[in-house]
Amino acid sequence: MSDFGGELVRLMTERGVGVRQLARGLYVNPSHISNIRSGRSRPSAGLAKAIDDYLNAGGEFAALAGTTNDDIPLAAAWPCAGAAPVEAPVAPELVDYFQAQLAGHYTADMFLGPLHLIPTVQTQAELITSLAAAADAPVRRGLLDAGTAYAALLGWLYQDAGNLAESARWRDTTLSLAHRSGDQQLVSYALTNKAMLALDQGDGRAVVDFAEAAAAPARDLSPKTRLIALQHLAQGHAVLGDRAAVDRLLDQAAPLVARVDDEYLWGNSPKRTPHHVEMQRATCYGRTGKPQDAADAADLWDQIMDAMPETARRDNAVFRARQSAALARVPDPDRAVWAASEAASAVRATGSARLRREIRAIPKQAAAWSRTPAGRELRNIVAAVA
Repeated sequence: MSDFGGELVRLMTERGVGVRQLARGLYVNPSHISNIRSGRSRPSAGLAKAIDDYLNAGGEFAALAGTTNDDIPLAAAWPCAGAAPVEAPVAPELVDYFQAQLAGHYTADMFLGPLHLIPTVQTQAELITSLAAAADAPVRRGLLDAGTAYAALLGWLYQDAGNLAESARWRDTTLSLAHRSGDQQLVSYALTNKAMLALDQGDGRAVVDFAEAAAAPARDLSPKTRLIALQHLAQGHAVLGDRAAVDRLLDQAAPLVARVDDEYLWGNSPKRTPHHVEMQRATCYGRTGKPQDAADAADLWDQIMDAMPETARRDNAVFRARQSAALARVPDPDRAVWAASEAASAVRATGSARLRREIRAIPKQAAAWSRTPAGRELRNIVAAVA
């Protein structure tokens, strides 16, 4: 393991990262980092992965530790995760504290992507669960509401990072906490979270089932919660190739955008994303597998992309990848390559496996011109991020 320590010293120096900074970022004792640097201690496989992620080492430290990043669930990367039991009474001010923290996490996700946020959000989610177990009502109810939102965010972060097994675990936790809270808005939101995961798994029927269950109590749902359920239902029908259902559902969703105004911190992308419903429509058209729908998707992306805020770096890159896939199918090789290159530039900065997956899917749409110079350029762009 002396090679590990030597490489750690080299890369920390290169990145300008000190022992205490790295220790804080990984939630470990600074003396443990010092011992690893000197070769006196051997890092766990999980800690080796965490070091890789923090220093953007591309798997170098996982390999030196005798494993690979793919071998290690992200949940194992931070060994101190897991909150100790909490004794009652629990201060009600903690509910406001966690709500305020949650708003910051949503903002940070747009800039940082999943890898830097997972350890913090997971530690807080587990702490909230411990607090809820010790709290009396109504503090427990407030903590369950907050815990549902934290679990949903954590499920999303793991999904974006490509760890679908951990995402599924936290999606289940989200639904469980939502039922315990007794809030119908949260139960519906938790079901759409399950639909979101099924969408990445390519299971259109499961997406439809979860989204239909989320939308079922329509009279009891806020405009935002119903909007989220309808857009996921449209995405499920897109995977099943049903454009007519997509248009019908998104036409129902469109008037709800202006009515989104509630106290919930979660699910606010309709308010912060320009042309939210048309972005959903373009994504759906690109998923049906039909040439005309791809052409219509390309036209919609042309109308949408210039209005996207620069702060949403990861989401904008995903949208560029989807635009590239639509342009590749049209076909418009030069613009497809340009859009793919724009998307690829954000991969390393965000650590988003979802973005990598979207980029890797583009060449399938470019089969008609794969042997051209543009086709070779596209393959090179994809290979660089695969």
